[in-house]
Amino acid sequence: MRLNGFTKHPKIVIIGGGFGGIELVKSLKKLDGEIILIDRHNYHTFQPLLYQVATGSLQAESIAFPLRKVFNDQKNLTYVYANVLNINSDSNTITTSDGEVSYDYLVLATGSDTNFFGNDQIKHYTMPMKNITEALNLRSMILQNFEAAFVEEDPEKKQALLNFVIVGGGPTGVELSGAIAEFRNHVLAKDYPEHKKEDVKVYLIEGKTELLAAMSPEASSHAKEDLKKMGVEISNDVHVKSYDGELLTIDNGQTIRTKTVIWAAGVKGELPAGFKPGSVTKTNRVQVDTINRVHGYQNIFAIGDAAAMITLETPMGHPGVAPVAIQQGKQLGENLLKIIKGQDTKPFIYKDKGSLATIGKNKAVADLGKIHLHGFIAWIIWIFVHLMSLVGFTNRLIVFLSWASSYLTYNGETRLIIRRFNTKEMKVDPDGN
Repeated sequence: MRLNGFTKHPKIVIIGGGFGGIELVKSLKKLDGEIILIDRHNYHTFQPLLYQVATGSLQAESIAFPLRKVFNDQKNLTYVYANVLNINSDSNTITTSDGEVSYDYLVLATGSDTNFFGNDQIKHYTMPMKNITEALNLRSMILQNFEAAFVEEDPEKKQALLNFVIVGGGPTGVELSGAIAEFRNHVLAKDYPEHKKEDVKVYLIEGKTELLAAMSPEASSHAKEDLKKMGVEISNDVHVKSYDGELLTIDNGQTIRTKTVIWAAGVKGELPAGFKPGSVTKTNRVQVDTINRVHGYQNIFAIGDAAAMITLETPMGHPGVAPVAIQQGKQLGENLLKIIKGQDTKPFIYKDKGSLATIGKNKAVADLGKIHLHGFIAWIIWIFVHLMSLVGFTNRLIVFLSWASSYLTYNGETRLIIRRFNTKEMKVDPDGN
């Protein structure tokens, strides 16, 4: 496919400093033009480890890295700290919280947000975990509920504080369930000796017939077996009907009194306003062609979780995982350079290098092509891949030392309530200390 170049020294605006956005900027290092990277955070977040921040195993700073530091030697890049509010394709501009920005080419690398499937009650009362702020809120809520259970005299209310429900049996749900179960099994007696291990319940609810549905049957089976051995109560092929902050109701008739419901049951694309209705899918992702160009636009592109490349091979689009965003970012960077020069572009083909999920200490599953691993070997692979994927040597060192300490002692040092979370209003209490 050949497209005409837009200008000799083009301005490329990239919205989002996640995995795809970072890889795209790097691939445009030789661009004879201007790159503007816009993000509402001034840091890149390593989202696969958010659950460890939420459960007190890692400090938030260890999985975040300043965007300016990532690209401090890339001369053709300008970083802008702002919110993007609207796409104005007719004028080739975007509206941000700090004014308008013009572009020759625009790329959305905005990632995804939690999908509550239109249920406002569940959206209000459950806890999502898609960014560092939400992970810290969840950490505070979990620890506050343990503290509140210590002084609660009503047995029913006390049990509700000690019941933890995770909705969604994908990698996030499985890893969160395993982390909370390990906390109950190994940390509780040290930090909260007044609570009995048997009183703390961990529930995992999944709408599909198996956990880790995107992975192999072997991985799903081993993950389920390991979680059950750790004491997680698993319900498959069921869906949450309602949750009012006190009582969770499931469509099989089961009810659970709980003060903590963590929602990991779905994601949707996170897009600014301004796109034509026909360009956006039901999961709020923009439809793109095989070079990640948004349908109906000549100079707007999207990658990663924001994009849906629907083909015969991928009728639902690509999975919302970091390797897809990284590969699309690199490929789009190469294609944009070709477009500017008037050369033929190359269609994107995803190379699936495998999937990993960890359940707990010495417990993980790995699908590496036709090879399916579980247990200690898969856990070591998971550790290596995640360490090497972190941005910055210091972050890798901090995370490695934290993991080494936790492996030997099960006694992390980040179980802090640094801001009080109001569990009635479901927001941070500005007056809390």
